[in-house]
Amino acid sequence: MQGMVARAVGIVALAFGFVLGIDGLDDPASPWLHTALGLLATGMLAQGYALYCSIKRMQQLNSQS
Repeated sequence: MQGMVARAVGIVALAFGFVLGIDGLDDPASPWLHTALGLLATGMLAQGYALYCSIKRMQQLNSQS
């Protein structure tokens, strides 16, 4: 369940990060560019955690068999 939540949060954070990044590139002095970079980093970390949860779950399922 935690992996699914992390994957959803990662997808949303990456999407908003790209949208705000496009807007932030028009005016590099705006705070939106830094916010976009933070959202992109958060999204990648969430996706990494989701991958970790997925691998851990597969190992648990394989060890039960």
